Amino acid sequence: MKHFFEVENIKCGGCVNSIKTALLKLDNVEDIIIDKDVDSVTVVGNIERSILIKKLNELGYPEKGNNTLIKTAKSYVSCAMGRMSE
Repeated sequence: MKHFFEVENIKCGGCVNSIKTALLKLDNVEDIIIDKDVDSVTVVGNIERSILIKKLNELGYPEKGNNTLIKTAKSYVSCAMGRMSE
């Protein structure tokens, strides 16, 4: 099963790294494909969409149209963590 998301706040490779690392820790996630040029995340695996949406929100990368100041701030923290582990 594939889940496709258009998300907010992907700025760089650090963001991509943070998203991949966090989502791959979830049960039944097989692969993550991220296109930072169009702010899209595709998740391959047998997992409920709602779980993925929740995790993306926690990281600061909500679906398009659902951004807030708090989520933007969270994305900067996630980005920094992703850069440190590159």
